[in-house]
Amino acid sequence: MKLNVDYKEQFEHRHIAPNEQDTQAMLKTIGVDSVDALINQTVPENIRLKKPMDLPAAKSEFEYLNDLRVTASKNKVFKSYIGKGYYNVIVPGVIQRNILENPGWYTQYTPYQAEIAQGRLQALLNFQTMVLDLTGMQIANASLLDEGTAAAEAMFMQYSLRKKTEAKSYFVSEEVFPQTIDILKTRAQPYGIKLIIGNHQTVELTDDMFGALVQYPAGLGEVYNYKAFADAAHQKNIKLTVAADLMSLALLTPPGEWGADIVVGTTQRFGIPMGFGGPHAAFFATKEEYKRSMPGRIIGVTIDAHENYALRMALQTREQHIRRDKATSNICTAQALLAIMAGMYATYHGPKDIKSIADRIHGLAILLTKALSELGFEQLNTAYFDTIKFNVGALVNPIHSEALNNEMNFNYEGEIITIALDETTRLYDIENIVKVFAKIKGINVNDIDLDSLKADIESIIPEELQRKSAFLKHPVFNKHHSEHEMLRYIKSLEAKDLSLCHSMIALGSCTMKLNATTEMIPVTWPEFGNLHPFAPVHQTGGYMQIMAELNDWLSEITGFASMSLQPNAGAQGEYTGLMVIRAYHLDRGDSHRNIALIPSSAHGTNPASAAMAGMKIIVTKCDEKGNIDVEDLRAKAEEHSENLSCLMVTYPSTHGVFEESIIEICDIIHQHGGQVYMDGANMNAQVGLTSPANIGADVCHLNLHKTFCIPHGGGGPGMGPIGVAAHLVPFLPGHSVVDIAHEKSISAVSAAPWGSASILLISHAYIAMMGEKGLTNATKYAILNANYIKARLEEHYPVLYSGANGRCAHEMILDCRSFKNFGIEVTDIAKRLMDYGFHAPTVSFPVAGTFMVEPTESEPKHELDRFCDAMIAIRNEISDVESGVLDKDNNPLKNAPHTAAVITGNEWDKPYTRQKAGFPLPYVALNKFWPSVGRVNDTFGDRTLICTCPPIEEYEFDVLV
Repeated sequence: MKLNVDYKEQFEHRHIAPNEQDTQAMLKTIGVDSVDALINQTVPENIRLKKPMDLPAAKSEFEYLNDLRVTASKNKVFKSYIGKGYYNVIVPGVIQRNILENPGWYTQYTPYQAEIAQGRLQALLNFQTMVLDLTGMQIANASLLDEGTAAAEAMFMQYSLRKKTEAKSYFVSEEVFPQTIDILKTRAQPYGIKLIIGNHQTVELTDDMFGALVQYPAGLGEVYNYKAFADAAHQKNIKLTVAADLMSLALLTPPGEWGADIVVGTTQRFGIPMGFGGPHAAFFATKEEYKRSMPGRIIGVTIDAHENYALRMALQTREQHIRRDKATSNICTAQALLAIMAGMYATYHGPKDIKSIADRIHGLAILLTKALSELGFEQLNTAYFDTIKFNVGALVNPIHSEALNNEMNFNYEGEIITIALDETTRLYDIENIVKVFAKIKGINVNDIDLDSLKADIESIIPEELQRKSAFLKHPVFNKHHSEHEMLRYIKSLEAKDLSLCHSMIALGSCTMKLNATTEMIPVTWPEFGNLHPFAPVHQTGGYMQIMAELNDWLSEITGFASMSLQPNAGAQGEYTGLMVIRAYHLDRGDSHRNIALIPSSAHGTNPASAAMAGMKIIVTKCDEKGNIDVEDLRAKAEEHSENLSCLMVTYPSTHGVFEESIIEICDIIHQHGGQVYMDGANMNAQVGLTSPANIGADVCHLNLHKTFCIPHGGGGPGMGPIGVAAHLVPFLPGHSVVDIAHEKSISAVSAAPWGSASILLISHAYIAMMGEKGLTNATKYAILNANYIKARLEEHYPVLYSGANGRCAHEMILDCRSFKNFGIEVTDIAKRLMDYGFHAPTVSFPVAGTFMVEPTESEPKHELDRFCDAMIAIRNEISDVESGVLDKDNNPLKNAPHTAAVITGNEWDKPYTRQKAGFPLPYVALNKFWPSVGRVNDTFGDRTLICTCPPIEEYEFDVLV
């Protein structure tokens, strides 16, 4: 018997679930001979790629990780004292292992189906409570993308709330972090907002100002008393935003106590690795009166159908992008996973330990100040928390060189050096820093007696700025401090959430596919996790290689000339693409081109992003088949030809169809001087078969958390890089701190130069291990799996739209609107699916009263069958309601989901059996997932809005703490 010594494991077979036998069975059900025959019937010939993508050969998982170790070694992780919003942290092992590295947490979807998301909702409520306690504000959201974009959201909220309708100026302290100022410049331009950057102590506040922003502590470390400034601003009806360091607020008077209207910042210091820039959870807190103007998501307390404590996304339907072109924000993705980690950090440490950590950081900063003063260096910050500042004059270069020799990175601003200490700093670090400065001065370091200096350390924070109020008083922050207790708490919440660990999540447009373990492993390697985003470029060779390769691969996949990896969410990618188009027109002298044509079927973030980019939205019609009405588009393009900026189009369409006329559509736009922006949400049906460039697009964003395997993390992180044609490359985003500028770059859209850089590793791994053949087959099987579900369900649920040959793309819309005739809403079906162990498909998008279903290529046939069996069984239940076998108002759909407490209760008053309620199909009993609460009451929660952990004594029902 011959042995094959050249055998190589193929990751493709791990990622794509259906085997050959299953494939043939699915093809038979669909009624087609082969996968390629199905693709030929689905994807129009005129948009198909003429040759395979030019990508490196696929690596096995073993090969990839071995090669990546070599690449990782090119990152030199020096001890960082750079600060500027990014700090070394200690990630508690119990949190790293059981949340960050746990698919039970990182494969969850955004908690739109609250009954099977109570665990992460509680964790996010803890996060909000933590933020409010530390900032002294009244209401907080469940995270934003990063500090810079949170500040930009605050500016826009202030702009939308202005009472002086003509006010167009916004004051920004010159001591705000430069990356934040960069993002503010980007967001201000389309609306003509004038940024006034200056000294908060000397600026003249005027009637033309609608808002102001200060940093607390300031960017180079000074802790100012801003109360007089806040009072002066309020006298002019100027709302004040404070960008605050969360760790410092354990010692400093919270901004809510001295006049802040909005407080923003990052929770990175609460146990989230720097990751070369992210992902990190920003926070946004404000006054109760502004709750309906806040960007992002808010988690709130409500009750379920049995009047038990429950949580859900409060004011859910008011998410900003639902407002479409009236939106002041396009926020769609948050940073839920990182917010959960930060909240758990506070839970694990509690108020006492967090204050002790802050005390140590502050004390070591004072000690270092004393030691360097002994060497003759003058510390320039009068009051500070963790960052000390020296003007070292001509010694700056020698100190810089010696610091590098000792593998330390300080922050350099001309002849100014700042040193930011953090949670990881210890006494020996102080000794090592002192040695560097002593050597340059030619002083014997033994002459500095640190022991005697540290014996007399007292806070230098002025009395009026020292925190007096308590924080983190709720029991959740005061009882889980041993690892055993913390582990059980984390697991108790995890058990309440349905994730990809339990079953498929067939969400249309959201592509809940496999997040392979091998793709995830490198994210927590210290060579990637512990690197500061502003580290010198010679220390970042590993990341530079990863991002160069990813740029090349994604450019090849899209057909574009280059990518920007900076946008750290899909909606932010939309906005960035439109800002690049805007810059292109302005550069050509076409400042009047501000019309965006958007089909009526578009994602809600499309018009919201266009509005943020200063564009006027013109909606184009769709025909009865769900396709763009070409003649209506042509007419509107001709009508607005002189002012046409762009078309925003999703391909395949939001209706799950490859529109045959897409090339003609793009040509029409180009004939009238416009650009084509393609929403990349549905790239899972394009990769290897067609491409954005091939259909005629000029720019697109890619949802790496969809097509390219970055996990959804319970509502984020995401990444939304954009690809552009050659003529748009000069306008890709730059950065004010790290030189990544192109010839005519727009200013930054994210705080870090490469966005959430550490999770780019996941997509890099996916592409490297799949190779050209694997990626192409993934697309084919995504289309196969979708058409298999369509074939099984279309006799039971009408499929709203299909292509020319009756095929869907990678997703389809199931029409449930007719069920309303006998009292069944699509929401009832969504809740009933929980009893069968499934998360509902996308509800009522893009068509009200429908489901959008996307199975992905990672689901095996037997899982697709389980889902189809559940949907068919539910359809039969609907028929029983229609025929009168089941009561119209008291039936398994209207009462769903059924909890274990209800099923096992002493009383049962339903006109159907307990088995029918809880175990409706045989397979359910084998692996039952129990919703932890009954159907949530949104009305109750919005009427009595509670967005923090409620005091237990105020409620009769039990609250898990």
